[in-house]
Amino acid sequence: MEVTIAELEAYLLDHYRNGGIDQSLFMKLVEEIGEVAEVLNKKAGRKKPDSKDLQAQLGNELADVIHYAVAIAALNGLDINKFIIEKDKIASVKYNHRINLEQFTIDKRNEKSDC
Repeated sequence: MEVTIAELEAYLLDHYRNGGIDQSLFMKLVEEIGEVAEVLNKKAGRKKPDSKDLQAQLGNELADVIHYAVAIAALNGLDINKFIIEKDKIASVKYNHRINLEQFTIDKRNEKSDC
C-alpha cells in the first residue's frame, strides 16, 4: 500500500489535533534525527553496530522523522506537498538539475499510463 503526503497529513492532523503541541513534536523530531545519525554512524563504522538489522533501523528512524515533520506541518495548516514541490523547483534551477520533482513525477505517471 502507498500513502500520499496529503493522506498522511490528514491522518496525523486527526491523530494530534486534540493534544499535539508542535513544540513537543519538534523535540521528538530532533530526537529522531539523532537516532538516524546513530544508525548512519554504525553503518559507516564510526560506531560499533549492535546485532540489529541496520537497514531496518534506518528505515524505522527515517519513518519517524517523516512522521513528526509532517505532523508539525499538518498542525500548522501547511500543505507540505506544495512546499516540497515549490522548494524543489527553486533548488532545481539553483543547482542546475536536469529535471525538477514535478516534471519527474509527471513523466513517471505518464510512463505508467502508457503501459
